[in-house]
This record gives sequence, structure tokens and C-alpha cells, in this order.
Amino acid sequence: MKHWHIDQMDWDSFEPSRVDPDIVAVVKAASVVERNSVDYAVYLNHVFSDDADFQEAADNWALEEVQHGDALGRWAMLADPSWDYPAAFERYRNTFHIDLNTTSSVRGSRTGELIARCMVETGTSSFYSSLADATDEPLLKAICKQIAADEYRHFKLFYDHMRRYLKRERLGAWARTRIALGRITESEDDELASAYYTTNEPPSVRYERRRCIAGYMSRAMKPYRQKHIDRVTGMVFKTIGFKPHSRLHTLAARLVFALIRHRQRSFEREAAAIGV
Repeated sequence: MKHWHIDQMDWDSFEPSRVDPDIVAVVKAASVVERNSVDYAVYLNHVFSDDADFQEAADNWALEEVQHGDALGRWAMLADPSWDYPAAFERYRNTFHIDLNTTSSVRGSRTGELIARCMVETGTSSFYSSLADATDEPLLKAICKQIAADEYRHFKLFYDHMRRYLKRERLGAWARTRIALGRITESEDDELASAYYTTNEPPSVRYERRRCIAGYMSRAMKPYRQKHIDRVTGMVFKTIGFKPHSRLHTLAARLVFALIRHRQRSFEREAAAIGV
């Protein structure tokens, strides 16, 4: 069941004078990724084909994710009246695909799949929290706060199921760490690059992953602050079986934030050099 509804947002509170074009670009990309969660639900239903409880949870998760996309897409059309969210989503669907025919997890086990889903929700909850803090536009701030809260609940959902499967499959801390870090590094693969391309560039421009990921990451990483990374690191530690809120957690969070700042500046220089 959805915890909020798109029509409950105060759409009349939109203030165009407070719109940041860089934030519009990442919101456009995020909208189609969120909307595409129906495909991931199909994939998860295949992987967990004999687990009716999880299948129901995955279907409910997808409904909330689709609403995220629709809310972000509706806001982006207010911010840029020339943009067509449904058309952009169809273009994205025709550009980026996941394998819907598999019956086993690409992570090697069901526990591994759930660890990967925890990493996704960790990233999205922090992303929308950072956007909510960064934007001065009141409607987007309210939308992002609602989505961030949903994503944190989704993390807890996948975490609880992960703990259930961990009792059967018994993945050690190193195996969990490898899967978690592997999923985090995939953020620079085609999913987000394709989303940026299909929502911000015309079809006449040829798709180049490196250019598009630089355009996206240079903008998406900019709002992050140390407090967002502290929470991210705690969620990652919890997932892989390390104690959060420890000295190691504090050190790791500082290192991760420094890395994000370095990567953001690198992407920014690259984006400026190629004009995206």
C-alpha cells in the first residue's frame, strides 16, 4: 500500500523562479529510472518464483517506485514545459533493457540479489535526501522528502528479506562486501547514462556512455554533504554485517565523502570539456 499519493502533493506550490537547471536534468533522468521499476519487479518475481511473500512485497515496491517516477516526471514538465515525460520514458524503454527471462539472480544467490537491492535503496534514499536539501523549489523539496522516506523503508524491506535468506545461504562478510561494492560501482554503467541521454539529449545526438555519465554524475553528486554519506555508510555497513556508528564507520564515511567530491569534480571537468 502506498504511504502517500501523488495527488496529495501541493502542485500549486511550484515556484519556477527557484528551479535549478542542473537539478532539472537529474530529475528528468531519475524519473524514467524510477518508472522502469516494473521490469525489475518482473525480474525479481522470476528469481523468487517460489516465495509468494517476497513476490507480493516486490510488486508493492514497484507500485511505489512507479509513483516516484510519475511525481518527478510531472514536476520536470512544470520546470521545463517543452519536455514530454511519457515520450522520454518510451525512448528510455527502447534504449535500456534488463533480462526479463532469467530465473536466477545475476548476483549468484538470492541473498546476493537482496544485498544488491539494499545498495540501490541506500543510494536512492541518500540521493533524494541530498536533492531535498539542495533545492529551494518547495514542491520538489516536498516530493524528494516523500521519496527519500519511501526508499529508506524499501531498504528495510529488502534488508529484512536478506536476513531471512542469509540464514539459509550463509554468505560471509567478505562475500557480502564484494556484492555490495560491485553493485555500487555499477552506478556508472548504462542504466543512468541511458536515462540522462534519453531525457536530456535529442535523438539526433549519438549515445556515448562516457559523455552521458559525466553529464549525469557531475550534477547528481554535487548536492551530497557529509551527513548524507554518514547515513549511506551506516546502511552499507549494516547490510554487509559490520557495526555502524563505529570508528571504522566514521573513517569510512569520511573517505567515501572525499572520494565522491573527487569524482564529482572529475566528472564536472569532463562534462565541461565535452560540453554537456
